[in-house]
Amino acid sequence: MSDLRVAFYGDDFTGSVDVLLQFARRGWTGRLFTALPDAATLARAAAEADVVGVAGIARSLPPAEMEAELRPALTALAGLHPHIVQYKACSTADSSPVVGSLGRVLEIGREVLGPRAVPMLFAQPDFGRFTVFGQHFAAEGGVVHRLDRQPTMSTHPSTPMTESDLAVHLSRQTVLPLASVPLPALAGLADRLGDAPEAGLVLDALTDDDLATVGWALLAQPAPVFAIGSGGLSHGIAAAEPGDAAAPPRATDSRGPVLVVSGSRSAQTRRQADAAAAAGWLVRPLALDDPGASLAEVMAALRAGRSVVLTSDDADLRAAGDRPVLPAIAEAAGSVIAAAVRAGATRRVIVCGGDTSSRVIRLLGVESLSIAANPWGNVVLLRAHAADSAIDGLELLLKGGQVGAATLFSDVATLGA
Repeated sequence: MSDLRVAFYGDDFTGSVDVLLQFARRGWTGRLFTALPDAATLARAAAEADVVGVAGIARSLPPAEMEAELRPALTALAGLHPHIVQYKACSTADSSPVVGSLGRVLEIGREVLGPRAVPMLFAQPDFGRFTVFGQHFAAEGGVVHRLDRQPTMSTHPSTPMTESDLAVHLSRQTVLPLASVPLPALAGLADRLGDAPEAGLVLDALTDDDLATVGWALLAQPAPVFAIGSGGLSHGIAAAEPGDAAAPPRATDSRGPVLVVSGSRSAQTRRQADAAAAAGWLVRPLALDDPGASLAEVMAALRAGRSVVLTSDDADLRAAGDRPVLPAIAEAAGSVIAAAVRAGATRRVIVCGGDTSSRVIRLLGVESLSIAANPWGNVVLLRAHAADSAIDGLELLLKGGQVGAATLFSDVATLGA
């Protein structure tokens, strides 16, 4: 039996990193694996850390493939005997019956960890995500929108959000009964979880204090507790029981040009690319058919000290041919990053898009990640740990599509300068 407090599976890499950050900010030590390691490696990490995570790709998978991805991970994490096992879901709850089904997650989690009611919390106030009387809201451009009217999520290419009532949205993904717990009832959540007849409970939260209330309620339950939620849920658990580890530094002393490769097609990532172009960066479409064709220009810019952005929103997607677009983007991105890093042209890389990040990190052979710096907000610089000496120690920022100010790329490039 370990003294592990929390184990988690992240549905994509950017979300997994956010969980690691939420715990680190509140004095918890952590370790994040890029794939499910062997039992001995996992056990060693559990003996040394407060929280252990496995970053996955379930958010982009159909239910049948989620089964093969998720059940072994949850079974292995449950075998560490943590108090809480969290399935980290996106704070916009983007999912559907056919892609990234959170209903299927609920079913698998209860089969692995027991049939008690599963708390489900997606709010993350510091990220502009709020749930009030079961209705979910998400900010964009400084304006808070109801989820089904949020400009990006309402038109998401794979999981468009057409319903803001989370219990209704999730009930379309499972036959299990769900209910909502509104803000006025949060004070009694510990008792409600203990005797709830429902399979899952969607929880309101509007403030950080609400998150901590949820954290206390979960820690008051007998182990193991299975929970589904965003980094806001992680925040609440850690805030309810802070640790004493040192906070991450704000910067590293890394120098040199930055390479950005984007699989995101969000408007905010486009604004960030445009701002980089205005600041003098080389900005080009990511070549999907022959990434090496543009490599000479990329390498010349990086060697001259000029940072580079390769975007997918203006790439020729037809060049993917018969291949699914997402794997094609990830393979092209991984190829360019590997070439630039092995040539010594850059040591700091930004990958945009949660699903793209997941695949690129695995293609690069990264085995685990630790926090190198947390310069501001939810921006995290990671240090890669890999057997390949060229990749080992690489600084990475894995960015969700909507994350960061328009000047993010330039801001990251100046860290440590």
